[in-house]
Amino acid sequence: MIIRKMKEQDTTAVAKIEEINFAQPWSANAFCESLANKDTLFLVAQEEKEILGYIGMYISLDEGEITNVSVSPQHQRKHVATKLIENIIELAQKKQVSRIILEVRKTNTPAIKAYEKQGFKIVGVRKNFYEKPIEDAYIMDVNI
Repeated sequence: MIIRKMKEQDTTAVAKIEEINFAQPWSANAFCESLANKDTLFLVAQEEKEILGYIGMYISLDEGEITNVSVSPQHQRKHVATKLIENIIELAQKKQVSRIILEVRKTNTPAIKAYEKQGFKIVGVRKNFYEKPIEDAYIMDVNI
């Protein structure tokens, strides 16, 4: 498995993973628009020609916000998300980011554990943050 920067030609495969895993998925076009922004980092995990998963981050000054992390169902529980998180933290450090934040569904225990392994801590709750189904989000952050 390799982790690399997302390219425009990856966005169709990434959007398919997004559609499988989320009730309100980003489109391939939304990923393309984000890739065009100089203040974003988007990575994919790839094995041979298959995209296994992806992660995205917006950067504002010295703070990063992880927007998306998703892994195709057949590759979940194989440490793909962990590798993506590790790599985006490394890249964020190179871009002088000192803090990363994110929101995660309170019931998404596997994701919470993956973030905690990377040093993220729960610092708050956003009530009714998610739709379909309505659910609170934990706010997590890490200083890097």
